[in-house]
This record gives sequence, structure tokens and C-alpha cells, in this order.
Amino acid sequence: MAQLPLEKMQELERRLAEVEARMSEGPAADVYVRLAAEYAELQPVVARISSYLKARDELAGLRALLADPGTDREMRELASLELPELEETIEGLEHALLIALLPRDAADEKSAILEIRAGTGGNEAALFAGDLFRMYERYASANGWKVEVLSESEGEAGGYKEIVAEISGRGVFSKLKFESGVHRVQRVPATESQGRIHTSAATVAVLPEAEDIDVDIRPEDIRIDTMRSSGAGGQHVNTTDS
Repeated sequence: MAQLPLEKMQELERRLAEVEARMSEGPAADVYVRLAAEYAELQPVVARISSYLKARDELAGLRALLADPGTDREMRELASLELPELEETIEGLEHALLIALLPRDAADEKSAILEIRAGTGGNEAALFAGDLFRMYERYASANGWKVEVLSESEGEAGGYKEIVAEISGRGVFSKLKFESGVHRVQRVPATESQGRIHTSAATVAVLPEAEDIDVDIRPEDIRIDTMRSSGAGGQHVNTTDS
């Protein structure tokens, strides 16, 4: 199991309690808005921390129960059944907390551009790329995000050789940025008649949505040069500035 920074988790719990206390005091509107935004960011993380610490305590209790020679047979069997399920739950919570406790990226709250390209594996790789896109599409829907396909190139047997989509919503990039990289799958393709396992790959890239930048061009910054041709070209070329 991963070693999570206990001090950092305790610090976040204390900060959430401080924010809640200050919000209950009825501060000025601008201060309240800032505190509410911080609360919305901290509360889901602290909730995961609470679930993790509770599950960890339950795991310690189960292990102590199994280690106790005085535990009766029925209790030991029940504990043995619960142990692997609890370990899997804790592993999932640890993974989520490791991501949540990383230093904040300035682009975390932005929408994202998702690019999926089929790699090695021919038609099966294109089908795999399609499976990946549908997975991200369902995940986006579950989070209330909007998905807009910007470009696509379909595979001959279905799926996509390449697909680019914009996923819009708060915190999209923070949730998807770790998906970037090469994804592989080993399976028996639907077109495989002899049941052989094929390995296919697809590349996923997740980029933060670029901000629109207003460029102010002053008239004094613009220089217009005009000149006339010095070579042959007829009367029109030699008498027209261009």
C-alpha cells in the first residue's frame, strides 16, 4: 500500500474546519465567496480522507481478529472474506488521494482537448481507440461535462484511426491529465476466427484548453511598406504600388 502524507491530510482537515467556522460567522460577501470556493475544493478531498482513515482502521481490526488465536471459526471465515474486498477499497482510495494531494496545477480547473490515435494493431487498434473514446465520453457524461468532437477519422472496420474532442467543464484537465500516454489491450478480436490473442495500442493525449488572448495592436505599431517592380511586367506593374 502507498504511504500517504498523514500530516498533509490532517492539515487539510484542520483547514476545512477553519473555513466552515469562518463561513458560519457571516463574513462580507466577497470573503464568503472566496471561502465558499475553497470549501468546494477541500470538502471532496477531506471526505476521501475520512473514508480512507475509516477503512484503514477497519483493516487493522480485521487483521487483529485473524491474528487472535481465540477468534472462533465463523468469525475468522467472515473476516477472511471481508479482508480482500477492504484491501481493494483502500487501494482505490489511496490512488484517488495521491492524485488529490498533488500540488495544484494552474491548468487543473480548465476544460481539456482529448486526442486519441490508433497505434499498432491495424483495425483492432482502431476499434480499441473507439472503445477508449466511448469510455471517456461516458465518464464525461457522469461528471456533467460536455463533449464536442472536433475531428475524426474512422477505421475501416469501425472505431477511429484518430479522434479529437473538446471536453468542457470545471476541473476536466485535473481529472484526465494522467490519462496521457500509450494504452494497450490484449484480447481476441471479433474478426479473429482461430481465437488468437492480439495486442493493440492507442495513444492518448490530454491538453488543457488554450485561453483566448486579446492582442492590442496600436496604429503606431503598424508599418506599411509599398514598392514598385523594377523589372519587366507591363504598364500596370510599373505604375501600381503593392
